[in-house]
Amino acid sequence: MLFLSILLLLVLITKFKLNTFVSLVITAFVLAMLLGMDPAKIPAAVLGNQGMGNILGSNAVIFIFGGMIGRLVADAGGAYRIAKTLINWFGLKRLQWAVLIASFIIGISMIFGVGMVLLIPIVFAVALEANVPLLYLGVSMTAALSSAQGFLPPQPAPTAVASQLNANIGLMLLVGLLVSVVTAVVAGPLFTKLAKKYAPGAFEYKTEIEAIGEIKEYNLDKAPSFGLSVLTSVFPLIFMIIATVYKLIVTGGTAPKNPDDLYKVIDFLANPAVAMTISLIVAIYTMGIKQKRSMKVVGDSLNAGMNAVSGILLIVGGGGALRGVLVSSGMSDKIADLFQSSGSMSPVSIVILAWAVASVLRIAVGSATVAGITAVGVVNGILAANPHGDLLLVLVALAIGAGSLIASHVNDAGFWIFKEFFDLSVKQTFQIWTVLETVISLVGMVVIVILTLLFV
Repeated sequence: MLFLSILLLLVLITKFKLNTFVSLVITAFVLAMLLGMDPAKIPAAVLGNQGMGNILGSNAVIFIFGGMIGRLVADAGGAYRIAKTLINWFGLKRLQWAVLIASFIIGISMIFGVGMVLLIPIVFAVALEANVPLLYLGVSMTAALSSAQGFLPPQPAPTAVASQLNANIGLMLLVGLLVSVVTAVVAGPLFTKLAKKYAPGAFEYKTEIEAIGEIKEYNLDKAPSFGLSVLTSVFPLIFMIIATVYKLIVTGGTAPKNPDDLYKVIDFLANPAVAMTISLIVAIYTMGIKQKRSMKVVGDSLNAGMNAVSGILLIVGGGGALRGVLVSSGMSDKIADLFQSSGSMSPVSIVILAWAVASVLRIAVGSATVAGITAVGVVNGILAANPHGDLLLVLVALAIGAGSLIASHVNDAGFWIFKEFFDLSVKQTFQIWTVLETVISLVGMVVIVILTLLFV
């Protein structure tokens, strides 16, 4: 029944070009009926606390405020400052690494599509100045953005997956940073060398690309400083990392029965919703008021950031609806029982299974977000039957993130965004983008398996 529903979702999105959110909700209702659920309980499973309401209720503030922070940094010229400063530091010979680091920093607080739109003109201008093909720098840019999207809170998919697995967000951030840095380096500068050999035509030097249009210039004399721009971009992570390190050192990573006042304060500030709220207030000041931007202009940036994220937020909710049916119908428990019949699963087996489930869903439905959240519904029951502690939950969440990035093709919007921005043919997009995403997925999975073997 699950495979039939996935096939229906794929047909609705690719054949009938139906809106992804609408397709997800329809598929969730159809799956519930195919599974023989009580009709009176289906709306609650799809829309209530087990489904869409569960996902949106806990993550809406994080997603929307994250989009607003990213837009504030970009509109104030902070993203331009970060990119230009790092490029000046690294010089022309190490441009790829400069672009990689800049894109990674910016990608932490900016969703993939928005990051592409905002960074492509900057990177194209640098490519023209350095007299190199856009794709030579663009692969590193894309690898950094995609790695952040797949593994790092407060990005929508990793945040939603972590919350649904009850994984420690701060710990996921620390481990996710390690995984995403490795994948970005391998899929960025290193993969570029290989791609130039087997697809040299994709690296043609071009002075004009229609999809990019006019390249927007920022006045660096009026743009925020590099340090302030970086601080604002990564501010949401500070509280989470401090809290995680504090808990690991002071309490061994477990919540004390009688926490002191300092623990309570740190725990409160590390809550993702609280951290994002404080970070947005800071961003309004650092990227708005301090830059002498009027509150109307700041408000326009906030609205633009919200609009950019709203579509993704609905897709996340739609994925939650599908997950709600899997949980409410007992299907996830049945899948867990199926695996349990052959004995207890090792941590590595659980991690590999999580990656495999997300990979199949990614190839079938296209959306990394949908693949990740739907995979949670399948994996949750298996985790409940095989408890191994906080670190395994984090590694499973990261494995789902890795699987959700694999083999992007024509049913993924990212495939077409990449094609248009880099002015490639469909064949060249498969050669570069699809392989790049697969490299991130496989390298990420290797790192996660090694961490599982060493520490779980």
